[in-house]
Amino acid sequence: MTILQNDKPIALCSDHAGFQTKQAVKRWLDEQGIAYRDFGTYDEQSCDYPDFAHPCALAVESGECYPGIAVCGSGEGINITLNKHQGIRSALCWIPEVARLARQHNDANVLAMPGRFVSNEEAIEMVRVFLDTPFEGGRHQRRIDKIPVR
Repeated sequence: MTILQNDKPIALCSDHAGFQTKQAVKRWLDEQGIAYRDFGTYDEQSCDYPDFAHPCALAVESGECYPGIAVCGSGEGINITLNKHQGIRSALCWIPEVARLARQHNDANVLAMPGRFVSNEEAIEMVRVFLDTPFEGGRHQRRIDKIPVR
C-alpha cells in the first residue's frame, strides 16, 4: 500500500524560504485531488521554522494527518525540529532517489526538502515518489523499532 491510498490529509509546513516550494507542492496536490492541511507559513515574511514544524509534527504523530511535507531554505532546520518528536521520522531529501529510499527503507513519515536548492519540478517529483513508494518492512522494520529513545 502506498501513501496515496491513505485517507488522511497530508500535513504541510514551511518557513519563508520554503514558502514558494510549498505553494508549488500545494498546486500539484490540488491537481491530483490529494487533501492536505497547511500549517504555515502563509507568506514570505521572515519567520521561524519551529513555529510551523512543531504543529505539523504533532498532527502526523497524532494520526490527524499522514504523511508530512516540510520545506525550509536548506531543509536542515525544519528537519532537525521535526525529528525532535519521538513519532516522527523526517528525511531530508534533495533528489527523488533519496525520497524513495527514505520511504522504502526508513518508513519516513515526513519529507523535508531544501527550498533554496531544488526547483519546483524537482520538489514535486520528490513528493510524487515519496507518496508512491511503500515501506519494504522486513529487516528495515527491526532497525526502525530501535530508533525511539525509551
